Amino acid sequence: MQKNKKLKWLIPVAILLVLTVTYFVYKNFYYHADPCVEASLITHDGVTVSKTDYGWYFDGASTGNALIFYCGAKVEETAYSPLCYELAKEGIDVFLLKIPFRLAFFGINKADSIISRYNYDNWYVGGHSLGGAMAASYASSHSNELAGVILLAAYSPTKLDDGLNTILIYGTNDTVLNHSRYSSCLANTPDTRTEHIISGGNHSGFAFYGNQSGDGTATISADEQISETVRVIVSAID
Repeated sequence: MQKNKKLKWLIPVAILLVLTVTYFVYKNFYYHADPCVEASLITHDGVTVSKTDYGWYFDGASTGNALIFYCGAKVEETAYSPLCYELAKEGIDVFLLKIPFRLAFFGINKADSIISRYNYDNWYVGGHSLGGAMAASYASSHSNELAGVILLAAYSPTKLDDGLNTILIYGTNDTVLNHSRYSSCLANTPDTRTEHIISGGNHSGFAFYGNQSGDGTATISADEQISETVRVIVSAID
């Protein structure tokens, strides 16, 4: 009888221990930003970079256009700082979100507080991979507050308002993006959308975190992929 009582006590403790270990292993497994991104986290060349309670703020000369950016799944947010910095330099200020567990669906509505705190003429939401899908989900229910959506290697799982300036960009060598799903979800985006395919680009090339598991090999550098992405976004917004 005493043995059974001890066993009943040990089982929940063992389960809790397993769950705790699993949680910390999962929480700490993510794609780390390359050290080279540090140069994009320093204020220079007319872009003020600030660490904030929501992540990072890349403040250029613009008072008109701003982008709230959701990162890809399990990617350290600062890996996207070169992209954000270049966009701010070209006239689109960027709010780079830091979200719990680095999974965008845990922070879909973080854009709310940013939009209420800052004054811009045109608000965009966007992101990479899962972050893009979650940004699109946010946009589908906040279209009156937004000017558009920017999806990098991502698709919109929900219908977007026809008035949203929607920009979709992915690379020819991207083998992480579900291309079949992407194609079927194009119906959720406006007919006026901008769609751009980067020759030689892959899934990982929008940021600096190494090559993502299952991704194709890029034939251009991440610097080149980011530069082309910035050109397309700036052109589509202008």
